[in-house]
Amino acid sequence: MKEIKVGICGWGNVATGLYKAVNANKKIIERNTNLDIKINFIGARRDNPNCDPQGALVLRDIFDVVSQDIDVVIELIGGVETARELILSAINNKKHVITANKAVIFNHGDELFKAARDNNVKILFEAAVCAGTPIIKVLQEELAGNNISKISGMLNGTTNFILAEMEKGEDFEPTLKIAQEKGYAEPDPSFDIDGIDAAHKIGILSHIAHGTPLPPKDFYIEGITQITGDDFQHAKELGYVIKHLAVAKQDFNAVELRAHPAFIKNTSILSSLQGVRNGIEIDTDLIGKIHITGSGAGQESTASGLISDIIHLAGSNKDRAEEISNSSNEIEIAEFSQISFQHYFYLEVDDNPGVMALITSLVAGHNIGIETIIQKDELADNLVPVFFITDLCEELQAKEILNKFKNTDVIKKVKRIRVEAD
Repeated sequence: MKEIKVGICGWGNVATGLYKAVNANKKIIERNTNLDIKINFIGARRDNPNCDPQGALVLRDIFDVVSQDIDVVIELIGGVETARELILSAINNKKHVITANKAVIFNHGDELFKAARDNNVKILFEAAVCAGTPIIKVLQEELAGNNISKISGMLNGTTNFILAEMEKGEDFEPTLKIAQEKGYAEPDPSFDIDGIDAAHKIGILSHIAHGTPLPPKDFYIEGITQITGDDFQHAKELGYVIKHLAVAKQDFNAVELRAHPAFIKNTSILSSLQGVRNGIEIDTDLIGKIHITGSGAGQESTASGLISDIIHLAGSNKDRAEEISNSSNEIEIAEFSQISFQHYFYLEVDDNPGVMALITSLVAGHNIGIETIIQKDELADNLVPVFFITDLCEELQAKEILNKFKNTDVIKKVKRIRVEAD
């Protein structure tokens, strides 16, 4: 039986979840892989009452782990800068690295991957993106012979849960509170609800699929805090649902890289994804569209991704560096203002003659048509809600229309949400 010696840095929920999973599934792992995973060292500044690391030597300085007689360092301390220092220290000590830390890969990926290649070691990070949804190795191995034109999906379970509950008629704030009570959202949820977590994930996936740099520049990120229940009702009337989408789309030598709320057709596979699950759609040239869904968070899901990387490392040629995509100087990030979308506009307007004609003329002034327009019953204060979806137009044009609406006296409220093409 093959043995792989492991040192874990960090002793929080993710680390203890990994420790418990390795021990609980030890016989299954040995039967399926002929591999004995030995957790020999744990770097922990303090004990964790939820887990007794029997059989492992606990080192209070996490940096001491990297110099021990082990094959791989598993970085689970979180954060960015200290994690970067730890990973570089492990690499310089000729240790392979496995991490679940998407933020450090996103912010320092180019530097870390180069260091790994220079030292002929591997960095594996399956659990860093969507945890239990096996997307990294799918892109690196199973789809390595495909030209991938687009990756899109819901990459953050917290925002998907919130939006799915709001679709049922719930408001944002109470739904966020429920997500926090269930452990789906942190006490400070900004990383999730502001779109940063999803942005990190799609940036990493784009690096693998398209060779975009880490970190990427000119990256458009928008969260879900401005979405309301009315938006969901209007979306339903128009044949759409609202999801927070992360997208990497290649067009010639430029890649659209963005994370934001979007209307998507209610007939799409991604539209039906509920709860905290992740859903990813990949457009390929050889096998068409494929879809991957799975759990995106939690001890068990993350442990599954980490164990997958340990097994992959043990079964690979450990004397050869991982072939990780290099960033290319030829790949540019597309200018967001020049990307084309259809757009959903919601307006509250004075109930006066000629207002509808004014709205259509302001849109038509940019040579943009309106696909569908709906006027609803009067609100308070003699205001009428109007919402519509435009034809395809550049982001810059839509922003100009938005500003004209805001500067028109008879239009009192304006909102816009992008519509994602099939």
